[in-house]
Amino acid sequence: MALKLGFGCMRLPLAVEGDFSKVDVQTFERMVDMFLERGFTYFDTAYMYHDFMSERFVRKALVERHDRQSFTLASKLPTMMLKKVGDQERIFEEQMQKCGVDCFDYYLLHSLNAANYRTVERLDSFGFVSRMKAEGRIRHIGFSFHDTAELLDRILTEHPETEFVQLQINYLDWDNESIQSHLCYDVARRHGKPVVVMEPVKGGSLARIPEEAERIFRDLHPDMSPASWAIRYAASLDGVMMVLSGMSTLEQLDDNTSFMRDFKPLDDDERRAIARAVEIINSSIAIPCTACRYCVAGCPKHIPIPDYFALYNADKQSVNHLFSIQQSYYETYSEGHGKASECITCRKCERICPQHLPISDLMKKVAATLEVQQ
Repeated sequence: MALKLGFGCMRLPLAVEGDFSKVDVQTFERMVDMFLERGFTYFDTAYMYHDFMSERFVRKALVERHDRQSFTLASKLPTMMLKKVGDQERIFEEQMQKCGVDCFDYYLLHSLNAANYRTVERLDSFGFVSRMKAEGRIRHIGFSFHDTAELLDRILTEHPETEFVQLQINYLDWDNESIQSHLCYDVARRHGKPVVVMEPVKGGSLARIPEEAERIFRDLHPDMSPASWAIRYAASLDGVMMVLSGMSTLEQLDDNTSFMRDFKPLDDDERRAIARAVEIINSSIAIPCTACRYCVAGCPKHIPIPDYFALYNADKQSVNHLFSIQQSYYETYSEGHGKASECITCRKCERICPQHLPISDLMKKVAATLEVQQ
């Protein structure tokens, strides 16, 4: 049976802190080697990851250094960037060149929601990927999804040629009314589509949970990390073929592969522990951002939105509000970027946010909390 852990290439180790176009390639190569040596094969990248550089780094660290038969590679067509006829053909050819392959094992229409689905239908993107499959340039076609279960049901009904669906699933979002993880999972199962799970650790936030919640986990398994609980939760669901983890360090990769090599589904006691932890975590998170960074590329004021949200969350969890180290970090970040207070409420970020966050309103809270009042 194939091992269910996939290497998500959207949070690679950085060579320069804060510069997502510069990856520590030597560390990434070591991570790739360890991943393959331990029997895992699935790598997931996309056109826009790491400031449009992820596919190039995957070519350098993986494709050029390992036999093509030793791994499977997934990439994605950026539906949010398609404007006119010919765009998808041009981008696909660019991706093949950047990745250095002549065939993608898995190829997805990236981030379908109501707006992107209208684009996909206008440009016949399902027809395009089906043609690429017929030509032997794609083995399996699917899409990643960030919208309602109702829309997912419609898409799968209108496009039964879809072979798999990539969904955001984690124990914190399972019953979230906006993300609808549980409802979307049920739709995929009803249509008989295998599920690839993204964001099982919710952008790393489920690896750094409140001490009270972590204590619940450690009482049952003292040696298991919080991240292991999140990944096992997703992998325990019927019909899940792969769980992606955006690993940034050798330590994270070592941990994830250690428990997924001999994967054991959650038992009833573990599920009850997670239910208790969810209540604790929900009461502690101010802004549930996963740091996917989709919002950053189109921001006209160049505001590093996920970085500011992370600082805001850390500030809200801090016990020392007389001196905020987060405020100091904020001042450093904002020297080369737009400040939260410079948000012009264009809401481009909100239209692309998979978490459906009211980013423009939240920017006002970030500014009030982290900007030094003169």
